[in-house]
Amino acid sequence: MRVKDLTIALFISATSVVVAQNEKGYQFTDVVTNRTTPVKNQAASGTCWCFATTSFMESELLRMGKGEYDLSEMFIVRQKYMNQLADNYLRRGKGNIGQGSISPSWMTAYQQVGIIPEEVYCGINYESKTHNHTELENYMSAIAGQAVNMKRCSPEYKELMNSLFDIYMGKLPETFTYNGREYTPKSFAESLKLNMEDYVMITSFTHKPYYEKFELEIPDNWEHAKMYNLPLDEMMTVIDYALKNGYTVCWDGDVSEKGFSFTNGVAINPEVTKMDDYSQTDRARFENMKTDERLEEVYKFKHPYPEVNVTPEIRQEGYESFVTTDDHLMHITGLTKDQNGTQYYITKNSWGTDRNRFGGYINMSESFVRAKTVYVMMHKDALTKDLRKKLGIK
Repeated sequence: MRVKDLTIALFISATSVVVAQNEKGYQFTDVVTNRTTPVKNQAASGTCWCFATTSFMESELLRMGKGEYDLSEMFIVRQKYMNQLADNYLRRGKGNIGQGSISPSWMTAYQQVGIIPEEVYCGINYESKTHNHTELENYMSAIAGQAVNMKRCSPEYKELMNSLFDIYMGKLPETFTYNGREYTPKSFAESLKLNMEDYVMITSFTHKPYYEKFELEIPDNWEHAKMYNLPLDEMMTVIDYALKNGYTVCWDGDVSEKGFSFTNGVAINPEVTKMDDYSQTDRARFENMKTDERLEEVYKFKHPYPEVNVTPEIRQEGYESFVTTDDHLMHITGLTKDQNGTQYYITKNSWGTDRNRFGGYINMSESFVRAKTVYVMMHKDALTKDLRKKLGIK
């Protein structure tokens, strides 16, 4: 072989090694992991709000030293439906009676009716192994619409609606036995000693004053819950501080972007217009590509790429242009870093365990969380004393 040919062969070989090294995917090293319960599956139901908040509360019980509980999501979902129906009627049929909601709906239902274990009430009384509320929602909407048309919530209407839930979700137990003791849903909730007044919601948007509470304008906030508004950097600091001090965080945000890939177990917010931070190899590959072509290449998730430096202005633009939407709740349980040192948030989803290599978890990058968080919820003790004082939280 000639020297020139040998040089070319060595170059090709070295390039192949670099490409192989760069295409190992995302490699994570966990930094903080907090205790949580097994991943569940909401299946064909729009009840992520309940699965995420239930998981969060189960982690709270672990943190409090109460032990591991498997709480019934559908017990809470059923009460939420009843609350929505009452609200919808008084709004003359213009309320929200869809399957979705946000964390305050969990807290309201818990205070109203208590809670029960999953083994007592699984909420599936129809021919399915997994949750599916499509047919239930259609019947519920039809019955609710008739009450609005009649301008009357008759006793028969209420009985009919409860019967509908009994048929699809099962009858509610007045009492049950758990670990050798008899409970009502209320007394079981009392035994857990979860105080709904201890939980705070935090967001970050520029159209409202900072360090004050406001009612976030999202469709699923039909209960008009208010949350504290912090500057973006402070909201991120609060999340990190909570996780590093043994608390977990309930997360609501936008997962409709291509950068959210549950299959690959990552959620990213790539920067493909500025090439300065890219490797020489990547710059050479991207140089003659259009922005959309670069994004398609990034979304093959072969290895981490530089991400957007999300400012409050960028975040606000996403919210006000309806690009950032309120469409999913999950449960952040820890922190991890990729092979480049970028921080990610270990996030427990409710889509089962067999759809990615992380057992149903997804790692959301810091840039993604900065851009796509709608709000977070945590125990008030997860905040620093100074911040609690500034917000007037006792």
